[in-house]
Amino acid sequence: MFTPSSDECHQPVVELEHISFSYRDQQVISDLSFAVKERDFVGIIGSNGAGKSTLLRMIVGLLPMAQGEIKLFGEPIRKFKDWERIGYVPQKKAFNPLFPATVREVVLSGLYNKKNLFRRVSKSQQQQCDDALEVMGIQSIAGKRIGELSGGQQQRAFLARAMINHPDLLILDEPTVGIDAKTQADFFELITHMHQHHHMTFLMVSHDMYMMENYLGKEPKQSSGSIQFYVRHSHEIQNCEVRDLQHSLS
Repeated sequence: MFTPSSDECHQPVVELEHISFSYRDQQVISDLSFAVKERDFVGIIGSNGAGKSTLLRMIVGLLPMAQGEIKLFGEPIRKFKDWERIGYVPQKKAFNPLFPATVREVVLSGLYNKKNLFRRVSKSQQQQCDDALEVMGIQSIAGKRIGELSGGQQQRAFLARAMINHPDLLILDEPTVGIDAKTQADFFELITHMHQHHHMTFLMVSHDMYMMENYLGKEPKQSSGSIQFYVRHSHEIQNCEVRDLQHSLS
């Protein structure tokens, strides 16, 4: 059976071209170029202060780059409008645990943008929320305040928020920080299952070398300064699917 190459089947989702960023005269990222293709899982490893979270914030449009260009789905970021195609889970420290919102309200907030900020939530959007809660296994706690939850439950809620629009690209910034080892393992198993069985691209910062290397391989595909990129390419997932299909037909 012919298996097309990754280059033939999978288009770039994120393209970083000679990106630089400075903070208070300190160079954080210098001349970084990297491409993430459709259905890739990219793990980003680096020391504190290396610029990992800064890089993610630039990709989601929260920080301007000093130099270079970012393209999302082939379009320069300055022209990009389809932000619902991107789900983003920021670092947990960016969250105020006293914020007076229920799990359902947090998840529904993933639907809001400048166009519909003050619109009433429709029945179809409520169903989207129900679906996201069910996928993350947290429908039973939908009415609880987000600050009352355990760290693992909170991360599932934030992941449901990021997933409510069925994004093509999911960006996760240290999603397992502050949760116990068992919950970390369960969470990582969840997102790798999503990667293998859904048409999604993943970009994740993590300090968990064991879990990252176990899924993505022990050698980084690329390094830039103190940042290392570990990649499970789209064609590796595709080849697994072909083998599964061949096995089912035999």
